[in-house]
Amino acid sequence: MKLAAICLGQPEKLPGKSYRTGINKAAISAPVILDRLGLVGDAVCNRKHHGGPDQAVLLEGSLTLDWWAGELGRPLPLGTFGENLVIEGLANEGVAVGDRFHFDAVILEVTSARIPCATLAAKMEEPGFVKRYTKAGRPGIYCRILRTGMLEPGETVLYKPFEGDRISMSELLSTFGKRFTDVQRSRLLAAPVSERLRAAVMAS
Repeated sequence: MKLAAICLGQPEKLPGKSYRTGINKAAISAPVILDRLGLVGDAVCNRKHHGGPDQAVLLEGSLTLDWWAGELGRPLPLGTFGENLVIEGLANEGVAVGDRFHFDAVILEVTSARIPCATLAAKMEEPGFVKRYTKAGRPGIYCRILRTGMLEPGETVLYKPFEGDRISMSELLSTFGKRFTDVQRSRLLAAPVSERLRAAVMAS
């Protein structure tokens, strides 16, 4: 695997929206510093639901983006889903909480699945996209940074699967909007999930 793209965005308003968002991202060719809160220079406008140490990076696999391009019937420029990183040869749905991605200097750990929102639907110019995205079961991947450093497009990526109970991105997304069962609650609390997800599980 390799790091196919690094994408950054700046605060701007989507058509018909009053608030600013950093979802419009584009690939860059230069190296970027990754600190504990994400890519330096990338916009995070709604910090209640986005960003923070446990959702510092949004990652997409190239195989999943290729699938979406076929599903939507059009090419998808890098950064279309607001992702920070694209990893060549990766499919999102099989990635699990606790999986790690090792780059030359940086180490990421998977913490949660991307939950679709109205901003994503507006970006895709499709009012029903939240339901469509959820049904597809191929959500983006949120990560925390275990080791900060410099990232550069084209770097080799070493993928290390979590050795404990695997909770996939597809499985995690399927719980969206539903009450957690006792079994789900126990499994999630035993995994290295994001603090937002942990709080939601404990409150359910």
